[in-house]
Amino acid sequence: MLEGLAPVIAPDARLVVLGSFPGAASLAAQQYYGHPRNNLWRLLSALWGEDLVALDYPGRLAALRRHRLGLWDVYRGCEREGSLDSAIRAPVPNDLALLTRLAPGLRAVAHNGAESARSRRLTEALGVDVHALPSTSPANAAWSFERKLAAWRDVFSRYDLVS
Repeated sequence: MLEGLAPVIAPDARLVVLGSFPGAASLAAQQYYGHPRNNLWRLLSALWGEDLVALDYPGRLAALRRHRLGLWDVYRGCEREGSLDSAIRAPVPNDLALLTRLAPGLRAVAHNGAESARSRRLTEALGVDVHALPSTSPANAAWSFERKLAAWRDVFSRYDLVS
């Protein structure tokens, strides 16, 4: 059984991006979105006008806190060979109700990809806005970077999270 990462959520977070489960590169590095071809840090760089890709991981986490964004996953554990969501077996969910306790002012949850969005009924029960965003994974080649950025910008702008 693989174990996921701890939530990165400051008490003043307005929005939390929920992935499904960290890929092999992220687990090895113990860093969210640790695969160099994952577009999360590049998308956030474009939204915020600062180069998060050039920062070390603690610097990236500091930027998340400054912009009131949290990161977590819908699964705290699973069995999986490789990194694809389609390979996830025996998923163990995180206690997503913890989100509103960690961030009392939370206004929304954004699911990063289809596998995460399968937990939408759980996040809708939190009483916050819930959005499904296109996956930042390199496996989501059907969406161009520009198309992903437009979708992410639309959601982030609703919560004053775009510079």
